[in-house]
Amino acid sequence: MPSTRRLPHRAALLTAAILALAAAGCGSSADPSPGTNAPSTTASASASAAAGVLGIRDPWVKAADTGMTAAFGTLVNDGDADVTLTAASTEVSPMELHEMAMEDGKMVMRAKPGGIVIKARSAHALEPGGDHLMLMNLAQPVKAGDEVAFTLTFADGRTQTFTAVAKPFTGAQESYAPGHGQPMPGTSATPGMSMSPAA
Repeated sequence: MPSTRRLPHRAALLTAAILALAAAGCGSSADPSPGTNAPSTTASASASAAAGVLGIRDPWVKAADTGMTAAFGTLVNDGDADVTLTAASTEVSPMELHEMAMEDGKMVMRAKPGGIVIKARSAHALEPGGDHLMLMNLAQPVKAGDEVAFTLTFADGRTQTFTAVAKPFTGAQESYAPGHGQPMPGTSATPGMSMSPAA
């Protein structure tokens, strides 16, 4: 009888021990999980933040010592809605969104009215001789190999940053539209004056 009475007690102790081990096992597997999951979540957030509003392929900026220059690359919109780029900025210069357009029988460079629209599920090239991000008046030289940070602003208020590497480039001669591109300190550009590169 005494041994029979102890069996439920022993069974209860054994059950308690198993439950304690199980709880400890859950705790030990749960502790690494947050550590494992947290970086994954952070990495996803970082990747998402890095991806930003648009994908930006092969960004670069023309090296220049003074005056004006431009940034180029390919803007990729993988979304289902059009995206409108309305402004760009950098610490090294005031900026404008520019386009090349025919005016009075010649190709001129001018501010792009309404911004740059990147259609859904498509790409839009920023390139010499086409749309580009114009640095209007360099506060410091941009040497080949330098990395320049830019911030893009979109019509819906979102922003995105990216970095472009400076490269030497000699492009076609282009001129400003009359009344645009007024000279700034440290520049020699005047309306109608030819510009090199194609920027």
